[in-house]
Amino acid sequence: MFRKKDKSVKHSLRMEMTATFLALLAVTAFASLAANVLFLNSIYLNRKENVLKSAYVMISEANEDGCLDDEDFTKEMEKLASRNNISAIVLSASGASLFSTGAGSDILRSHLQSILFSGDGAEEILYQNDSYSIEKVDDHMRDTGEYLVLYGNLDADTMVMMRVAMESLNDSVSVSLQFTAMISVLCTIIGGLIIFFVTGSITKPLLEMTDISKSMAELDFDVKYKKKSKDNKNELDLLGQHLNELAFALEHSISDLKTANNEMKLDIDRKEQIEMMRTDFLSNVSHELKTPLALIQGYAEGLKDSVNDDSESRDFYCDVIIDEADKMNKMVKKLLTLNQLEFGVNEITMERFNVTELISSVVSSMGIMLEKEEIAVEFAQNTPVDVWADEYKIEEVLTNYMSNAIHHIGGEKQIRIWITPKEDVARISVFNTGTPIPDEDLARLWEKFYKVDKSHSRQYGGHGIGLSIVKAIMDALHQACGVENHEDGVEFWFELDTSVGRGFADTSITVNPN
Repeated sequence: MFRKKDKSVKHSLRMEMTATFLALLAVTAFASLAANVLFLNSIYLNRKENVLKSAYVMISEANEDGCLDDEDFTKEMEKLASRNNISAIVLSASGASLFSTGAGSDILRSHLQSILFSGDGAEEILYQNDSYSIEKVDDHMRDTGEYLVLYGNLDADTMVMMRVAMESLNDSVSVSLQFTAMISVLCTIIGGLIIFFVTGSITKPLLEMTDISKSMAELDFDVKYKKKSKDNKNELDLLGQHLNELAFALEHSISDLKTANNEMKLDIDRKEQIEMMRTDFLSNVSHELKTPLALIQGYAEGLKDSVNDDSESRDFYCDVIIDEADKMNKMVKKLLTLNQLEFGVNEITMERFNVTELISSVVSSMGIMLEKEEIAVEFAQNTPVDVWADEYKIEEVLTNYMSNAIHHIGGEKQIRIWITPKEDVARISVFNTGTPIPDEDLARLWEKFYKVDKSHSRQYGGHGIGLSIVKAIMDALHQACGVENHEDGVEFWFELDTSVGRGFADTSITVNPN
C-alpha cells in the first residue's frame, strides 16, 4: 500500500540512515586511500629493504660456509631474486665473480665499481652499518632510472652488491593506489544500495507503528501491528506488541470514561427535573386514564344492569372493557419506561456497535406488521457504520420511529431509512410518506401525551408517549433528535457519536467495545 508522506516529516528516516552509512563508507574509503597514498610507498620501500637484508644474511652465511657455488644455495637465491626482482653479484678482491643471480652481472659489476671508484654516490642512504649500506641510487651512466642498492663486504676479500629497480616499485605502488581507489568507489556504491534496501526492513515497521500511533491519537484503535518475524521476536516486534496492548487498554479506558461521563451528566440534571417530572406525570396520567376508566366503568355498569340481554352485546361490552384495559396496561408500561429514563434509574451503557446491522434487525423484526399494512421499506445502506451509544436503547428509538411511521403512513405507503455521515456524528433518518405535520405542532411532538390528531391516535392506541421515550433516551445520551416536514411526508431523525472524544472534553471515559 502506498504510504502518503507526512508533511511534518522533513527527512525520511530511511534516507537519513542510508546517508549516514554512505558517509561512513565514503570516509572509510577516503581514509584507506589516503593511508595508501601516505604510507604505501614507505611500507613497500621498507619491505624491499628487509628483503635485501635477508638476502645479504643468506649470502654472508653461504660465504662463511664456503658454499657460494652450492646448488641448493644457488636455487634458493635464484628463487628469492626472482620473487623480489633482485639482481645480486659477489666479487673477490681481484674482481672475479664468485656468485651472481640471473643475467646482467657485468652491469652490476660496472655499477658497483662506479659507486666505489667513480664517486657516483647515493641520492639517499636508507640504512648503513659496518658491513654494508642500502641506498637509493640513480644510474646516470646507463640512464636506467633509480635503484635500491645494497653494497658492502662479506669479509676482507669479498664484496657483494644487490639492487632492485625503483621503477617497478613505483609502478606497483601506483597500480595499487588506482586499484584501491576503484574498489573504494565500487564498494561505496554497492554498500549504499545494500544499506538502502536493508534499512527498508528496519524503517518499514517503524513507519507502520507511526501510522498506528497517529490512528491512536485520533482515537481509532482498530489498526493493529502485525509481527514481522515468524520464529523470533525482535525489539521492533516487541514494541509493536506493546503498542497493541496500549491501544487495547486505551479503548477500554475510554469506554469506561464515556459511561462515567454520561452518569455524571445525568446526576447533574436529575435533581432539577425530579419535582417538575412528578407534577407533569401525575397531571398527564390522570388526564390520560380518565377516558379508558370512564369507558370501562360505563360498560361494566351496563353489564351489571343487564342493558342488553343477548350474548352478542355482552361480548361486545366485554371486548371494549378488555381493549381499554389493554391500552391502559401498555400506557402504564411506557410510562414506567419513560419514568426510569427521566429519573436516571435506567442505566446507560456506552458501547461501540454497527448501527447499520441494528437497523436491518429492527426492520426485519417488524416484517409481519409491514406486510399486513402493505408498506414498502427502503434501506440501501450496506457499509458498516460504527457508533457509540447504548445499543438496547437505540433499538427502542428505532422501534418507536418505525411504529410511528407505520401508524401515520399515507400516500404511496413507503418508509425510507438512510444514514448521513457528518463531522464526528452519523444521522439516522426514518421517513414515511403521508401528510406533513402542522408547523405549530412540530416543537410539541416530544411532550408526553401530546397528540397531533387525537382521533387518529386513538385509532391505533397511541398515547403520545413513544416520542417522549425517544427524546428521553437521546437526552440521556446527550445527542440530538428532531423532525422535518417534506412535501410528500415526514422525516424523524436522531444523531449518534462516531468519535470517542466528541462532547466529553472535561471528563474521561471507558468503553465497552464489541
